Formats: sequence, C-alpha cells, structure tokens
Amino acid sequence: MLYDISPTVRPETPVWPGDTPFSARPAASLAAGDPASVATVTTTLHLGAHVDAPCHVAAGGAAIEALPLEPFLGAFRVVKVPAPPLAAPRHLAGIDLAAPGRLLLRTESVRDRRAFPERFTALSPELAALLAARGVLLVGLDTPSVDPFGSTELPAHHALVRGGVAILEGLVLDGVPEGVYELIALPLKLAGMDASPVRAVLRSLE
Repeated sequence: MLYDISPTVRPETPVWPGDTPFSARPAASLAAGDPASVATVTTTLHLGAHVDAPCHVAAGGAAIEALPLEPFLGAFRVVKVPAPPLAAPRHLAGIDLAAPGRLLLRTESVRDRRAFPERFTALSPELAALLAARGVLLVGLDTPSVDPFGSTELPAHHALVRGGVAILEGLVLDGVPEGVYELIALPLKLAGMDASPVRAVLRSLE
C-alpha cells in the first residue's frame, strides 16, 4: 500500500510568515497557439514537504545537492507523539531508534492546512541531541519546523545538523498507522540551495 504524505502545492499553500509563497505563470501555452505549455514558478524552497540542507542554519554547511541520498530512501518508523509544545525523549521511550534508523513523527498538531500554524509540535533540544547521538539518519515531522514558531536560536536544527541527521518537514501523516514503512523522499539536486521540496511517499513493507 502507498501513502502519499506530501501536501498539494498551490498558491494558497501557507508558507512561513514573510517567506515567498508559491506562484506560477504560463511562459507558453497550447491555448495561445504555442507548440507546448510551459510554466514559470516562483516559490520558497521551504514549501510543503521539504528537506532542509545544513546551510539553512549553519554557515559553511552543505547545500542540498551535496547531501547523501541514503537518509531519504529506505525503511522508516512512524511514531505518534503528543500534541504541542515539544516532543521529548520520554515520548520515544522503548523505541529502538537505531532500527531502522529513520524516524517520522506523527504529531497531528496541524489541523488546518489552509493557514500557517503558529502552534505546533516541535522537537525539544534534548530529543534532537538524542537522535543525533543514536545515529538516526533522518527525522521527519508533519509540522512546518523541527523548532517552535518564534525560535531564533533554532536549537533542534543545530543539534540535528551537528549530528548529521537529515531534516524532513511539512509532511502529511494523517491516517498513517504507526509502524515501519519504506520512505521515498529524494530532494532535488539544486546547486547551492538551502532546501528542496520533495514528493514524499510511504510504502508498506510486506
């Protein structure tokens, strides 16, 4: 069974306040008599389901095209964690973080996807540090960020980047049962960029 865990991207898709929303315009159109339809898109790269590159928060950090692909393809564990404000180590007690080494957190804290949520579940600095220490390859959330809205120090981002943990944000995990799946969520090879949208899909392992 396949689960599409990416939100649909459209002009109404909410983005981080002050960031560039998605817009598209035709550069050529079949309706206008052109031989093909071609669209031009303007958008933040932190849109919908997306991967953060280390250079998003760390000076001198790797850009998105330099990231290894291993974290974004393979077995993942989906775990439900409580509502806001922060997911903490106690919420993952008893879970073997090293098997399979990739983690998606279903917080269900974003109810209205038509507006940007200023209150959502983020990672506590302690949990981010624990994931890094346990060698987790990737952590993903169904929220806009691994840090709370209004955070300027971004401790979870920094702890994950220091530990080499890839960051996947903006997923839609509604209705996905807890368990182990295969995830496919490859970032685009965008030279020098700080993020990339992805089409994230879960596949049941049978």
